[in-house]
Amino acid sequence: MAKPHHHLVFICNPAIGNLVPAVEFAVRLVHQDPRFLATFLALDIPGRPLVNAYTQSRFSASPSQNIQFIAIPSAHPPSPALFHSHIAYLSLYFESYKPHVKQAIIDLQNPQNSARVVGVFVDMFTTAFIDVANDLQIPRYLFFASPATFLSLMVQLPEMDRDRVESLIRDSDAEFALPSFAHSLTSSLLPSTVLKTRDGLFWYAHHGRRYGETNGVVINSFAELEPHALSSLGEIPPVYAVGPLLDLGGPAQWQPSRATHQSVLKWLDGQPERSVVLLSFGSMGSLDKAQIREIAFGLERARFRFVWVVRQPPKSQLEHPDDYSDLDDVLPDGFVTRTAGLGLVCGWVPQVSILSHGAIGGFVSHCGWNSILESLWFGVPIATWPVYAEQQMNAFEMVKELELAVELRLDYREGSKLVTAEELETALRRLMDGGDEVRARVKRMGEKCRTVLLENGSSYTALNSLIEKLTAQIL
Repeated sequence: MAKPHHHLVFICNPAIGNLVPAVEFAVRLVHQDPRFLATFLALDIPGRPLVNAYTQSRFSASPSQNIQFIAIPSAHPPSPALFHSHIAYLSLYFESYKPHVKQAIIDLQNPQNSARVVGVFVDMFTTAFIDVANDLQIPRYLFFASPATFLSLMVQLPEMDRDRVESLIRDSDAEFALPSFAHSLTSSLLPSTVLKTRDGLFWYAHHGRRYGETNGVVINSFAELEPHALSSLGEIPPVYAVGPLLDLGGPAQWQPSRATHQSVLKWLDGQPERSVVLLSFGSMGSLDKAQIREIAFGLERARFRFVWVVRQPPKSQLEHPDDYSDLDDVLPDGFVTRTAGLGLVCGWVPQVSILSHGAIGGFVSHCGWNSILESLWFGVPIATWPVYAEQQMNAFEMVKELELAVELRLDYREGSKLVTAEELETALRRLMDGGDEVRARVKRMGEKCRTVLLENGSSYTALNSLIEKLTAQIL
């Protein structure tokens, strides 16, 4: 193996949904060209045990992959008086990290290090570090973990008329167009942070404006999945669609509750093929007790086999949800007894290993982009139940644009009216019994997920183009 001498630095929002695909991208890149060394500068936000477990696992496994993690000293968090929205808090927090990140990169540039830093990769919300790359005269790139449709919104927001944006916020039924969508959207599909707070809207527009300052955008998508959206983005800066980027083997190694994981897999081993529906709302997804009760009643009515991941809401806006210490506190009386043998209710489990099991036939999903890509990879159709971030837009894209999912809700979010037991029952029947056309399309897209990564596939070719750009600037 060639000794690495091209150094890439990654600075990601420390959330599983952002960090994992970025690491998988780095793994693929250094595997494709072992001259590269990737260093992740790990920013610390308290209350995220899954992130800590993940980075510790990756750190112990990374030496053979030309990947390393460097912990950056904690910065002083911004004043609570500035905490109007989650994205505002994070953006200000990352701003305070700039001196620490700059020093870390300077240390990596030490002449004693044989690898020269040839690129700094920021993600969708860490654009503050573009300033650091500029100061150090290092090319900067954006790693975008969400779909091309959402990237389009981010770059369009700074250009949209302010009065028009505010009218969309006031009227949830107002329609608007984005170049990345063939269909018109309603404002009810915008991210909650944009709809609820002015500073949230400001920060989305701020980050989107800064994307244009990069030398290129790497996105976790692929041409065969989002042909219209990707072509609508143009080439300034150039976009490299290198997905799907999936951690297919890692979660079982670093997830915190292996005993639960093994018991779920053992139960699935005894179920008929494609007979079980998975209900899971992601590492940051949780629902209130009233909604949990409706789900329980819906599962009882539908009588499909199920694995249901239930998590309690976080104690603060910066923390992730956690498992309930006692599920009997939130489930209807007698639910576990009445559904014994029919299904399992559990805490967080590695989603990939569940979706890959042959007994799984459907997935009620929050429509996080990583979950969508995982479901496509394994050919498991989705019923859409978005919760936060850009998931409403993702659900719309999957149902209306790509016809790769069954609609349960498209615009659900915190504060929405309850999804009733009857709604869930209807969606489950369409998903498990009546979704043959969707299932066939999902299966075909799952095959494309694999072929695009092979030599001469679209994502393989895009990655080679990026490598050529990264190395050409050194010569």
